[in-house]
Amino acid sequence: MPQILADVGGHISNFLAVLVDLAWGLPLVILLTGGGLYLVFQSGFLPLTGFIHAFKVALGKYHHKGEEKAEGQITHFQALTNALAATIGLGNIAGVAVAISQGGAGAIFWMWVAGLIGMNTKFYECTLSQLYRGHDYKGEVQGGPMYVIEKALPKGMRPFAFMFAICGLIGTLTLFQVNQLSAYVVDQFYSTTSTDGQFQVKLAVGLVCAALVYWTLLGGLKRLSELTSRLVPTMCVLYVISCVYIIIVNASAVPSVFTQIFTEAFGWNEAVGGFSGEVIRRVLNIGIKRAAFSNEAGVGTAPMAHSNTKTNEPVSEGYVAMLGPFLDTIVVCTLTAVVILVSLQPSEMANADGIVMTTKAFDAALPGFGAYFLGAAVLLFSLSTMMGYSNYNQKCWDFVFRGKYIFNDKLFNFVFCFTLIIGAISAADDVVNLLDIGFAFMAIPNMIATIWLSKKVTKALHEYNNKYLK
Repeated sequence: MPQILADVGGHISNFLAVLVDLAWGLPLVILLTGGGLYLVFQSGFLPLTGFIHAFKVALGKYHHKGEEKAEGQITHFQALTNALAATIGLGNIAGVAVAISQGGAGAIFWMWVAGLIGMNTKFYECTLSQLYRGHDYKGEVQGGPMYVIEKALPKGMRPFAFMFAICGLIGTLTLFQVNQLSAYVVDQFYSTTSTDGQFQVKLAVGLVCAALVYWTLLGGLKRLSELTSRLVPTMCVLYVISCVYIIIVNASAVPSVFTQIFTEAFGWNEAVGGFSGEVIRRVLNIGIKRAAFSNEAGVGTAPMAHSNTKTNEPVSEGYVAMLGPFLDTIVVCTLTAVVILVSLQPSEMANADGIVMTTKAFDAALPGFGAYFLGAAVLLFSLSTMMGYSNYNQKCWDFVFRGKYIFNDKLFNFVFCFTLIIGAISAADDVVNLLDIGFAFMAIPNMIATIWLSKKVTKALHEYNNKYLK
């Protein structure tokens, strides 16, 4: 029986590996980067002129007339922290390490490119989520790509709304977070334990996480918003300070790290003493894939969080949403990448789980303390992401099932929390591939809708800027 299960598991792993390569092939890369560049040219990077304004709105320093009477459940700041709870997480700690191990330092450059383009993309998709909000079966105001497609595109496009929501039920599972958390616990405390013992530890981690997330789900969006608005700023500040300290201590190595990032990004191959087109293609693909996994621009998750904001100015929430990829990819991912590259040798980056690799980097840079500090960050990051994603997953669940038959909140809570247990004991590669597949098929309908309706957003942007930024 164990051998049969192993064979089945092997076939599933192979299937996921083949499917993820097909899903993240050249067409999707073109759709995300080419579509993102189209939005950049259409906007003329105009959203970036409102960068300071975006911070003012997010921090509650700028209020729009009549906003207190608008529909919505949460503030601009809570919407941003909800979205960041889902994006600033283990994708920034373990995901960056995965990018480096798979594509080398050059993958970080393409993460930057995708992050900058993603700021503009997220502005468009989150503004649309405000322009075309709908209501779920409980009568609560909701938004996201499925509602945008349903309300703003021709009726023949409605299957794309369900395609997004169904794939969202896969892509917004928090398998990666619980998987990496369980891997960290085993690596730090139970690495000498037998295979059966390690399995039991991972199972215990999954059960504890499932219980904590279940408690959060019982409190609804209000409890989630209150938790993330406290957790996210605290954990980000602490993590950033620790990374900056490590970089300052290793300041002499930083210039060579950035040289390595730029040369490898363009396919420099030391073995042949020149540039390789195939290396560029592979590194670019990995960088864009990991950036999408990290900041989710173009994937369509953040619009579901930002659509709950209480505002009567859709563009204002687009501005706030634009801060997500900047804080996530340009700031936090870069800090993680530099810490890894200044702290580890290439041999230490090979064949290691993402979280294990980052732990080695922190332990090398801060002996006797770094691994424990990172452990606290891993715990906070993973839990906040699990909570943030549960909100996304429930929105997709409610859109698909509309509360019919047994598909109510109680069943959702059980199913979502049960997947955490499965994720804790699964192979890391299988988890990453499954989620990447979900993200790929979420991005397709979301980017099509965003590009299709982009001129409406551009028009609203000009009207907003003439009204508030002149």
